Amino acid sequence: MRTSLPKPAVPGRALLRAFLMPDFRLRVFQAVARQLSFTKAAQELFITQPAITKHIRELERSYGQRLFERRGNRVSLTEAGRLLLLHADEVEALHQQLTDQLHALHDETAGRLRLGASTTLAQYVLPPILPGFQRRYPQVQLSLLNGNSEQIAEALLRGHLDLGFVEGQVRSRDLHYELLLYDELQVVRKATPEGPPPEPVPLAALLQQPLVLRERGSGTLEVLEYALRKYGIKLSSLRVAFYLDNTEAIKSYLEAAPNCLGVVSKRALAKELAAGWLEVVPVQDLHLPRHFDAVWLQGEPLSAQAQRFLAFAHKQLDSAD
Repeated sequence: MRTSLPKPAVPGRALLRAFLMPDFRLRVFQAVARQLSFTKAAQELFITQPAITKHIRELERSYGQRLFERRGNRVSLTEAGRLLLLHADEVEALHQQLTDQLHALHDETAGRLRLGASTTLAQYVLPPILPGFQRRYPQVQLSLLNGNSEQIAEALLRGHLDLGFVEGQVRSRDLHYELLLYDELQVVRKATPEGPPPEPVPLAALLQQPLVLRERGSGTLEVLEYALRKYGIKLSSLRVAFYLDNTEAIKSYLEAAPNCLGVVSKRALAKELAAGWLEVVPVQDLHLPRHFDAVWLQGEPLSAQAQRFLAFAHKQLDSAD
């Protein structure tokens, strides 16, 4: 005997309930729709993958519609899923607007602030700032999304973040960029008994070594690509041993691969250089300066919380440098 799906709830009433009392299942759905991965959604929300699956099934039973197509390891939104995502994002924005306005009646320093940062910033630059900001503004609910520069830009454009921090050369005309901090990329390798080269090595010698680099879409790779382009060198001509999606993985790889070179932010190397695990390899005619930017939607004013955080970050970073 076939069991039919229960009659779906009336969309208007369901969305009204979600607006008045946000349903965690909608947050789960948005995370899966954003990541197109049950595993990554579980990591983002700090819950188990079976819990993600359970919440999605409950939503599908509630609406009487399949929200995702699952083909092997690939996940995609159905037409019903795309429609729900559109309204879920609208509900989230309206609920946040209501929350901010209610908080503003008695306390302008309360509310939610959704930050996003590319990997180097999220791992090495922003974490030392966050505790001080939380002590000063304890009523602000902070969250930090970690992704590469391309992913952070996309999250801002989709309205999932209030303020982003990115690196790299490529910019979107739909986003506003403001200088946050200067940085420099350095070529590094596993520390050797003889130590770093006493003189810069020729660029041609670097190109003969196997390299471990950040993935496509990362600001770090963009900077290297632009620098090599001046010499007519394409990334496709390099001997790339591995593309990795975070700096910590690159450093660990280098420590286990004495013949490899990597390109890493100087801000990520303090511990490894001091401990003698890695060493900097100067390269002739290869200069890799860059800067980190704060970024938000073009033409849109920053929220009060985002303005406070940006001013706080500038003050802390300026004093540290």
